[in-house]
Amino acid sequence: MREELSPSEAARRLGSTTRSVQRWIALGKLPARRVGSRWRVASDALDAVTADAGAVGATRSDGVRAIRRVFVANRGEVARRIRRTAERLAMEVIEPATEGPGAVDLLDIEAVVAAARAASADAIHPGFGFLAENAGFAEAVESAWITWVGPPASAIRTMGDKGAARRLAVKLGVPVIPGYDDDDQSEAALRRAARRVGYPLLVKPAAGGGGKGMRVVREPVRLADAIASARREASAAFGDDRVILERLVEGARHVEVQVLFDAHGAGVHLGERDCSTQRRHQKVLEETPSPAVTPSIRRRPTSYAVQLASAVGYRGAGTCEFLVTNRREVFFLEMNTRLQVEHPVTELVTGIDLVEQQLRVAEGRQLELEQDTVDASLTRGGHAIEVRLYAEDAEDDFLPATGRVERLAWPAGAGVRVDAGIDEGSIVGPRFDPMLAKIVAHGADRTEALDRLTAALDDTLVLGLTTNLRFLRWLVRAPAVRDGQMRIDTLERIWPPDDWAVRGTIPDEAWQAAGRALAPAGWLGGWRLNGPPRVRLATDAADRTVTLALPAPGRAVQTVPAIAVAGDGDVEVAHVDVAGRSVPIRLAAAPDIDRAARAAASAHHGGGPVEIVAPMPGAILAVHAAVGQAVDATDPIVTLEAMKMEHAVPASIGGRVAEVRARAGDQVARGDVLAVVEP
Repeated sequence: MREELSPSEAARRLGSTTRSVQRWIALGKLPARRVGSRWRVASDALDAVTADAGAVGATRSDGVRAIRRVFVANRGEVARRIRRTAERLAMEVIEPATEGPGAVDLLDIEAVVAAARAASADAIHPGFGFLAENAGFAEAVESAWITWVGPPASAIRTMGDKGAARRLAVKLGVPVIPGYDDDDQSEAALRRAARRVGYPLLVKPAAGGGGKGMRVVREPVRLADAIASARREASAAFGDDRVILERLVEGARHVEVQVLFDAHGAGVHLGERDCSTQRRHQKVLEETPSPAVTPSIRRRPTSYAVQLASAVGYRGAGTCEFLVTNRREVFFLEMNTRLQVEHPVTELVTGIDLVEQQLRVAEGRQLELEQDTVDASLTRGGHAIEVRLYAEDAEDDFLPATGRVERLAWPAGAGVRVDAGIDEGSIVGPRFDPMLAKIVAHGADRTEALDRLTAALDDTLVLGLTTNLRFLRWLVRAPAVRDGQMRIDTLERIWPPDDWAVRGTIPDEAWQAAGRALAPAGWLGGWRLNGPPRVRLATDAADRTVTLALPAPGRAVQTVPAIAVAGDGDVEVAHVDVAGRSVPIRLAAAPDIDRAARAAASAHHGGGPVEIVAPMPGAILAVHAAVGQAVDATDPIVTLEAMKMEHAVPASIGGRVAEVRARAGDQVARGDVLAVVEP
C-alpha cells in the first residue's frame, strides 16, 4: 500500500537521520511533495530510490540494512583491525590506496565519498583520526546513500566540540574543570578569560582529540605564543583553529569510560580505562580496570558517560574522558565520538568485539547487551594493559623518527595481542602519525597482565628505525607503573632515570656484531703483525675503532644482538638491537681536517659559531629568529612540523644569530642546518 511519510518516518525506514532525509529532499535526490508547510515522501518513491542507490543494502522489514561491502577510510593499524572483524562477519573490505597512483586523500571528504561510491561500498568505517570525528563527513556519507559507521552528525557536532560538550555537561549537572568555552575567539577575550581562569592553564583545540594541539601555559607572557601554536596544530589536524581554556589540574588521573549505544536508544557502558601514563598529552600506556578507581568512584564517571551519550542521541561506540583527582573529584573533559586507539584492553576484559558492535549498530540492529551482563563480565574479566609502539626517539625528547623496517618480530603467547600496522619493508615517513603498533597483554589480575606485557616487549624486535621500544621496556618495569601510581604528569618527572646514559651505552657485543657484518670478506683493515683485524665504525653520535674478536679454531663467533644490514645509498648500515633500540652503525669515513674541526666545535663550542640543525625531517612552520637577534639557550629558533605534531627547535647556546637558513614552508631533512648562532 502506498503511504506518505514524514522525513522522520522516512529516516527510520532507511535507518538514517531526519537531517539527511531533509538534505536529500533539498538536493532533489529523494522525490517528495509539500503539504502545507511540511514535506511528504511517498513510500514507493522511497523504495525506488533505495533500490536505485545500489550503494546501500536492502532494508528489511525490521529496519535492518545489511552491510556487504565496507570501505575503510583509514590506513595502517586501524584499517587492519577493522578488516579482521569485517571479514569474520563475511563483509568485503575495501581499503583505498594512500600513496602512489590512484591515492585517495583521507582528509578530502568528496574524494573519500567518491572512492567509496566507485567501489560500490554500502558502508564507510572511518576508524580513528583523519575524518572520523568530522560531522560534515558523516552527513556527506549518508547523503550519498552510504551507511555511516559512527554516531549521528548531530552528536559529533555537539560532543566533538569541546566547548559545546562542556556546556552540555554543565546543563546536565556533570562537573567540568573551570575554564573558558565561549564563541568569542578574539585574543582580547582569551586574555581576559585566562586572567579569570588563573595560571597555570591549558590551551586546547575546541575540535578533535588525541591530545593534539594542547599547550600548558604557566605565565601570562607565554599565552599568545601558546594560542598561536595550538591554533596552527588544530587547523592542520582538524581544520578548525578554535580553542578553549581550562585550569591545569596537576597530579590527576586520566580515566575514560567506553559506551555503546544503538539507534533505538539503548546503551551501556563497558567500564573505565586508565590512561594516565602520557607524554605531551599523548597516551603511552592504557589499562582496564583503573588501579585507582574504587566502586564508589566508578559509579560517577560511568553514569555521567551514559547520561551524556543519551542526551545527544548517541549511536555506536564512543568514549567520555574524565580527570579524577586525589580528592576523588571527577571532572568531565571531552567525548571522543569514534573508536579509541586503546579499545583492545576493553575487548580483552569484556569479551566484546567493539568493531563488530559498531558494524551491527550501523546496520540498524538492536544492542544485545544488558548493563548487568556487562558488569558481570567486568567483574570476572581480569586485567588488560596496552602500550603504544611509536616511531619516535624517547631518548631525544620524543622526537618523531622515520625509516624503513628492516627486521621485525612480534611476541606471542597466552594473553598477548598485537595490533600492528607495519611489516618488514614498510617505510615510515613524516606524513602520518608515528604509532606503529599496540602491544597488549591480558591476565587474571594486574600483576599477571604486567608480567605478560613485560615478557612480550622483551620478545619484540624492530630494526631499521628508531622506536620507543627500549623506553617501553623500562616503563613497564618502573615502580610507579608496577605500583599503579601513575598520574598525568608522573612520566615527565621520572623520565629519563638518572642512570639512563649508562643504560644506553652501546655494549661491546653490538660493536663486534656490526664490525663483523660490515667488514668486507677477508678484510684486515688496521692490520698489525700477529694482531687481530680492526675496523673503524661510526654511529650518529660517535666513532670507534673495534678490534674484531677472532673465533677459536673450529668454532664460529656468536652474534649476540639481533642485527639487520641494509643499504643507505652507497653505504651499508648495520642496524643493531641494543636492549630494544635500533642503532645504526656504519663504517666510519676517512678522517679529514673539516670533520675534525666540526667535531671539536661540537664538543667544546670552541668559542666559535654553533649550527642549529633539524632533529628530524619535516616542514618549517615558523621562523622565530632573525639575523642579528640576541637569543638565550633554549629560545626557539624555528618550529618544525612532523607527523602532525609541532616541535620547537631551540638554540643550544646563548648568543647572536649569525645566519638563518630556513624559511616558513621549507621541507628539511634531519641534520639540515637551520641557523647559526655565535656566542
